[in-house]
Amino acid sequence: MKAPPGLVRLARPVVLALVTGRADPPFPRASFLRIRLPRVLGLLPFRTLDLVLVADLLIFWLLQSQNLDQLRRGNAALAFPFDEMWLYLAALASSAPVVLREYWPLASWRIAMASLLLTVPIHHIGDDLFVTVNEAVTHLFVVYSVAVRCDRRATAGVLGVSALVLFVSPGGVNDTLLAVILLGVTALLGHNVRGRRLTTRRLAEEEQRSEQALAAQATLQERARIARELHDVVAHHMSVIAIQAEAVPLRAAGDAERLEEGLREIRTLSLSAMTEMRRVIGVLRDAEGRADTAPQPGLGRLEELLGNARSAGLTVTLSLSGDLTGLPEAVSLSAYRITQEALSNAMRHAPGSDVSVRISHSGGALSVNVTNDAGRPSPGQDIPERTAGPGHGLAGMRERVTMLGGKLWAGPVGTGFAITAILPVVEET
Repeated sequence: MKAPPGLVRLARPVVLALVTGRADPPFPRASFLRIRLPRVLGLLPFRTLDLVLVADLLIFWLLQSQNLDQLRRGNAALAFPFDEMWLYLAALASSAPVVLREYWPLASWRIAMASLLLTVPIHHIGDDLFVTVNEAVTHLFVVYSVAVRCDRRATAGVLGVSALVLFVSPGGVNDTLLAVILLGVTALLGHNVRGRRLTTRRLAEEEQRSEQALAAQATLQERARIARELHDVVAHHMSVIAIQAEAVPLRAAGDAERLEEGLREIRTLSLSAMTEMRRVIGVLRDAEGRADTAPQPGLGRLEELLGNARSAGLTVTLSLSGDLTGLPEAVSLSAYRITQEALSNAMRHAPGSDVSVRISHSGGALSVNVTNDAGRPSPGQDIPERTAGPGHGLAGMRERVTMLGGKLWAGPVGTGFAITAILPVVEET
C-alpha cells in the first residue's frame, strides 16, 4: 500500500534530520577570524589560530563543568545512583556538540538530542524543568549550525523534532513555548546567514567564470592576431619565392652565374620570411617567460617590401604624401600589412602587373591605396582566377581596419584590382 503524498512530504524532513541528511561543506572562514601565528611559535602543529574554534572550546569547557555538577546533584537524589564514570560520559555527550557542530552539524544535533533524552532521569527535578539552561545553550548553537550548513528540509526536520520533544516533555507550557520560539528564531537566523553566504559564493563563482570567459576571449583574439600576422608573412614571402623559383630558370637561360644569383635571392627571401615569422611568434613566451621584443615592421620598411615585389616581376611605383613619421605602431603595422597583402594578391593573380602604391597622411587619417592592372605573365605561366568571395587575405585586411575603426574598399577596377584603406590616426600622448 502506497503512503499518501502528504504524509511522505511530512516524513521526509524528519528522515533527513534523523538519518539521511548531509551537511554542505563549511563556508570559508572570514579572514579576521583566523589569526596567523608568529614564526617564533613555529613548533606548534598549526600555523593559524581559529577564533571560532577557540570560543567553542571555551564554551565546551564551561558547559562541561556545569553539566557535570548538575548531573552529580541529580544523581545524588536518585534511589539507585549511577556510577561516576557514566556521569562524566553524560556530561561530555551534552557538551561535545558545541565543538563538533562546525564539522558535523546534523550528527552534533543527534548527539545532543540523544544525550537530552538519556539524562532525563538524572537531571530532571520536579515537573517544571525538562531542559537545563546548559542544554538549551547547546541546542541553540547546534540548531544554528544546522540551519547554516543544511538545506531547509533538513533544518525543518531538526526544528520539528526538537519542538515535538519539548511539547511532550513534562515541563511547563510557558517554558516550552519560549524554548520553541528561541529555537525557531535561531533556525531562521541561521537560514538567512546561509542564504547570504550561498549568494556570495554564487557571485564569486559567476565572477570567476566571467574572468575565465574574458581570458578565453583574449586568447582567441590573440590567436586570431597571430594567425593574421602569419598569413600575411607567409602569403607574401611564399608568393615571392614561388614566382622567383619559376622565373629564375627562365631568366638564367642556362647561365650558371645568373642561376646562382637567382638562388641566392630565393635564399635571402626565405631567411627574411623565417625571421619575420619568428618575430610574430615571439609574443608567445617560452617556459622561462622570455619573449621576443624585436619591433614589428612598419612603413619604414616599405622599400624593402617593394624591392621583394619588384624582384618577383611586378612593376611598382610608390607615392608618399604627408608626414609618415611618428605614426602609432598599430597604424603603421596595419598599413604595412595591407600593402604587403595587396602586393601578394597581385603576384598571385596578376603576375608581371604594374602596381601603384599611394600612401598619404592628412586630416587625422592614413590612406593606403594599392592598384594593379591585369598583368603580363611570363610565357607558359597561367594567371589564377580571382575567386568571387573574399579570401583570407581580404578578411585579414578587414579585421585590421575594423580593429582601428577605419574603412576598407576592395574590388575590380577596369581590368585590374584596387584596395583602399582609411586608417584613423590618433596621436599618442
